[in-house]
Amino acid sequence: MKLVIMIPCLNEETTLPFVLKSIPKKIPGIDKIDILIIDDGSTDKTVEVAKSLGVKNFLIHTVNQGLSRSFKHGLNHALNMGADIIVLTEGDNQYPQEMIPDLIKPILEGKADTVIADRQTQTIPHFNKRKKFFQKLGTGVLNKAAGTNIPDAISGFRAYSKMAALQLNPIADYSWATETTIQASHKGHAIAILPITTNPKLRESRQFKSSWQHIRKSSITIIRAYIMHKPYAVFFTIGGILLAIGLAPLVNFLILTITVKNPFGAHHLQSLIIGSLFITGSFISFTLGIIADLIRINRKLIEDLLELTKRQIYGD
Repeated sequence: MKLVIMIPCLNEETTLPFVLKSIPKKIPGIDKIDILIIDDGSTDKTVEVAKSLGVKNFLIHTVNQGLSRSFKHGLNHALNMGADIIVLTEGDNQYPQEMIPDLIKPILEGKADTVIADRQTQTIPHFNKRKKFFQKLGTGVLNKAAGTNIPDAISGFRAYSKMAALQLNPIADYSWATETTIQASHKGHAIAILPITTNPKLRESRQFKSSWQHIRKSSITIIRAYIMHKPYAVFFTIGGILLAIGLAPLVNFLILTITVKNPFGAHHLQSLIIGSLFITGSFISFTLGIIADLIRINRKLIEDLLELTKRQIYGD
């Protein structure tokens, strides 16, 4: 059983030693532990520091491509290394690497496909009230979209079985955690939660410039992922609302036709025009829902073929 620990890094020469030194050297049930450094365009000595501490596996981005692409590329690289279990942590030493055995335990026991660490964000002292509120709000929105009950939706301390990793197909350029959580849910993965206590903060987060930027980009990712997996729910709901709005003026016009002598007067004709516009919009929305659902089915078949291809490439 081989474990690959992925560590995305961007200028982490000062914090990376703490991460590497706290990773367990032996874990029950694991025959080999490999560390994969994903250097995302660092301009400091991150790679040199990692090499000096014995790391032999690197995936280098010559320019910064962001955490989502680092995760995607690292996932495929870890599978190519022969990983049976993949752990994702970060180079800022936020997460307690000594808990990796607990993180992968549900996978080793066959009880989970994905394990997500719960940072218990409401108790983190350096998180201000606004950040805690947005963390809670964002997690709530994600759980509604994914049909899950995950307490920390954007936690970057996770473990994946090989099967789960083969089935994930991240495409978003931002918020890989929310996107892959929705994917895992819709693919029927068993998700386990591990409560953890984070390490003291060594530096400020560099993932986003402001909470509003994070909310905007994460919202786009969640909406797009939800529409990809449940397009009929979105378009049929919109179509139903438009239909209900459109029927009201049409019924009004029908009543006027029966009760007044001149139903086609300018004032009454407005009800007919407005109702017709909403009914047309409803028809378009229902049609888009049917087409989008056919595309969803086609995408699912393509993903099944992609998974089969990955299994052939990575030897599962």
